[in-house]
Amino acid sequence: MSLALRFTGAQVLTPQGLAVCELNMADGRITAAAQARAVDLSGFIVLPGIVDAHGDGFEKHLAPRRGAMKDVDQGLVAAEAELAANGITTAVLAQFYSWEGGMRGPDFATRVFTALENVRPRLDTAILTQLRFETPMLDDYAAMQEMVARFDIPYVVFNDHLPHEALERGKRPPRLTGQALRIGRNPEKHLELMQALHARRHEVPDALRALTGALAKAGVRMGSHDDRTAEGRATWHRLGVRIAEFPETPEAAEAASRAGDGVVLGAPNVVRGGSHNGNVSAIDLVAMGLCDALASDYHYPSLRRAAFLLADGGVTDLAGAWALVSAGPARLLGLDDRGTLEPDKRADLVVIDKTTRDICATISGGRLTHLRGAAARSFIG
Repeated sequence: MSLALRFTGAQVLTPQGLAVCELNMADGRITAAAQARAVDLSGFIVLPGIVDAHGDGFEKHLAPRRGAMKDVDQGLVAAEAELAANGITTAVLAQFYSWEGGMRGPDFATRVFTALENVRPRLDTAILTQLRFETPMLDDYAAMQEMVARFDIPYVVFNDHLPHEALERGKRPPRLTGQALRIGRNPEKHLELMQALHARRHEVPDALRALTGALAKAGVRMGSHDDRTAEGRATWHRLGVRIAEFPETPEAAEAASRAGDGVVLGAPNVVRGGSHNGNVSAIDLVAMGLCDALASDYHYPSLRRAAFLLADGGVTDLAGAWALVSAGPARLLGLDDRGTLEPDKRADLVVIDKTTRDICATISGGRLTHLRGAAARSFIG
């Protein structure tokens, strides 16, 4: 049920900055009209709901142990609870379509998207989908497009995780045996598959040109992943791929920004103080103005923590830091109805304890998705 409430006493992040003021919502929207029922949120901060442009943390709810993938529906319901507890009101689930198989294979992607269709009417968090497609899978280009159309997937990101360097030298890629056994595939067959995909790498550019053209015509938003060079990013731009996810070097991020393309960085990179695998620091790129959005990547709690770390460290003010997890990603995803607490926007908001910075309430589309502690007493009485 959508709530009609008037919040009082809280510091509210308005487009002009933090201010103690009333905030009203009704019929799933922020409204200028005062509502009859008041909720005193003195001691709390009210911020726009978090928009997560790319997250795969939901995977652990789908398969808590190897091979335990029997009830995807219930896993998605559990994932929504975690999203809400972390202040996320709009989430993009980043699902692989990869030669790696298992939870990254196309069959499992179909299971996830089918399950989401089944449970979506029971969820209040806005959940969107992203398909992470491995570009060397030339024989799957048509099937991938059919999947995008069937499940109305609005966002496709292109990956290439083949260990081309090792394959080019005729060596066995590292971790091959463990990767193969984890998905129940014979290691030698797994190597043969990788070698076959690698052998056709020269066919990929022309195939990608046709694929991206078809997806653009269908209105699908597209992104590249782990760009390393300015030249590579420029190539993606020419193909109509206008979002750069997790660029690994300043050069790639600068190239995206110069071209007017969106740059998405990992919130865990900010929280850790740097990349876990030696790539460019997200904090440095934010300081350089080369970040439009932070994403949870593999860890949902990092979004809130990253925003406060950036503000506390003086990299930007709270309004600017929070925009990286709300208005920024909303804009990149074409979601103009959310990301700020302005009249007529979706009533997506998060209530945070001013002292502990714990997330105490989350509201998505005017519906309570998470409530705890002192905030619960304020709401319930």
